[in-house]
Amino acid sequence: MCRGLAALPIACLERAKELKTRLGILLHKPELRHGIGAAGKLQLGSRRRDSSREVLEWRESFDQLLKSKNGVTAFHTFLKTEFSEENLDFWLACEDFKKTRSKTKLASKANRIFEEFVQSEAPREVNIDHETREITRKNLTGATSACFNEAQAKTRTLMEKDSYPRFLKSASYQDMTKQATSRSINKRLHT
Repeated sequence: MCRGLAALPIACLERAKELKTRLGILLHKPELRHGIGAAGKLQLGSRRRDSSREVLEWRESFDQLLKSKNGVTAFHTFLKTEFSEENLDFWLACEDFKKTRSKTKLASKANRIFEEFVQSEAPREVNIDHETREITRKNLTGATSACFNEAQAKTRTLMEKDSYPRFLKSASYQDMTKQATSRSINKRLHT
């Protein structure tokens, strides 16, 4: 039976993280992108009525992107190409966690989120500093809906300052904005 990542030596985990970073960088080199093809493209959802305006609003602010279900989906797809989707998954898990009302469920969800994303050597460990990790660990003793606030804020800032600008510059998002702009122009011409 598989014993999970905890059974691997630390050197192997560090090497895997290094490879993950390098692969993410390679995927963003234009000369290497030709092999990605249509599978690497982000597609607009089937809902078209407001999608054009919505896609263009994503570049206004990171908040606009996070408010949009399609925006979150497109950003998640992009983060997968960078092998860093755990940041958004953690942020979304925290948002869901804040809606939990049952004290029993709150504690069990908090432990699950901590084990999956926050603790050192977690399977989907997010990039936060040691102090934030320790504060979050201490917050679990009396789990409240705010126990991940600091870690979530750091992860959000990291995405906003690092991944979001790359998302806006990505070929996939640029294609989406071109499609949205041309649909919006066609709509105006036909009305």
